[in-house]
Amino acid sequence: RTTSVLMAPCLAAGVVAYATFGPLCQLLRHWVGLEALDVLGNDQGQFLQNFLGVIGILFSLLVGNTYSFCYNQQVMIYMAFFEEVSVAKALLEQISLVCRGRPYYELVLRNVEDYVRDDLRRVDLPPAVVLSSKPKDDPLEQIMWMTSVGTPSVVYDTVKWLRQARGQRLGAVQRKLPPLHFGLLFALAAIELSAFPLLSAGAAEVVGSNILVVESAMFALMVSAVVLTLGVVLQLWRPSGNAYSVDSALAVMLNGLQDELRDRKLAIAPGDATATNLPAPP
Repeated sequence: RTTSVLMAPCLAAGVVAYATFGPLCQLLRHWVGLEALDVLGNDQGQFLQNFLGVIGILFSLLVGNTYSFCYNQQVMIYMAFFEEVSVAKALLEQISLVCRGRPYYELVLRNVEDYVRDDLRRVDLPPAVVLSSKPKDDPLEQIMWMTSVGTPSVVYDTVKWLRQARGQRLGAVQRKLPPLHFGLLFALAAIELSAFPLLSAGAAEVVGSNILVVESAMFALMVSAVVLTLGVVLQLWRPSGNAYSVDSALAVMLNGLQDELRDRKLAIAPGDATATNLPAPP
């Protein structure tokens, strides 16, 4: 899917650039005039060269720093998910040791299952929305209420650790760059590429129109490369739904955790989970 998302705009932009480069140069000849194009082509004052240099430096700095930032964010997301799933497995093992045989054992396992399904797996939801849920709707709060009222048990420390891991995961998944940032990148790329038709329009008048065929192909390759580069950075910015995200690794980790949850629920004897009408937490 990511390949099609990246390659489709890249190929489309290349085809459009190749098809429109020649007519655009012809239009610039009539609009700007041959004398002005000749001045731009010779560039004795190096105005166009300085223009391309400044825009190119700005574009390179922003794209390079954006790529580095988004890649480092993806690394943080991977580390946060691996830590949180490890703590969730530790919590499940502790619950099985502490709560097995007690009337609320199945209810505790059900809350762990709700946490995995509605919180840990939902990478598509904004982290602020997940964190804004009320304590009474938090499965971890329910687990702590059922296992640590009075004298806190060892489960209390693990739930506290899991909440810290969840906070780190939500903070890592949260987008730090606004969409306007990528709008600026695309605008700088368009400004950088707009100078080439001006140069080619003047050169075609001196050398001949056949040069436009070669320059159209080179311009199409350059546009495709720029679009592909920006597409890669844009995919890294997305927290899920692409080849760079943690989706595939998270699915494997959570499938193992959910299989273990299902096996532990099936291992409960019919008479072990009769009293599930515990009081609700305050």
